Amino acid sequence: MECPDGELSILLVDDSRIAELNKAYLGRSGPTNVIAFPMQEGQFDNINPYLLGDVVISMETAGRESKVGGITTEERFHELLIHGILHLFGFDHEGTSEEAERMETKARELQELLRK
Repeated sequence: MECPDGELSILLVDDSRIAELNKAYLGRSGPTNVIAFPMQEGQFDNINPYLLGDVVISMETAGRESKVGGITTEERFHELLIHGILHLFGFDHEGTSEEAERMETKARELQELLRK
C-alpha cells in the first residue's frame, strides 16, 4: 500500500447513526459495523491527493461482535479500522472471491503489525 503522506478521518458512532449513513449512502437497511467513504475515487477525486477518506465505525456493533468473537472491543475496533482503511485503498470483498482473499490477506498482515 503506497501512501507516503495521507489523511483520513475516523468517526465513531452508535448503531442508530451508522444505520442512517448505511441507508443514505449504500441503500441498505439497519446498522453495520464499518463504512468507508473513499475520497480518491468518484467525481471529486482530484480535490486533495492526500485525503484518503472517512472511516465510520459503530462502536455498539463492534462491542457486540467482540463478545461473539471472544476478543476485546479494542481488538475488534482495530480489525474494523483496518477493514475500512483497506476499502479506502480500493480493496473490496464483495466482488470476487479472489478480491475477498486479497483483502483478507492484507488485513491479516496489517493486524500482525499492530500486535508487534
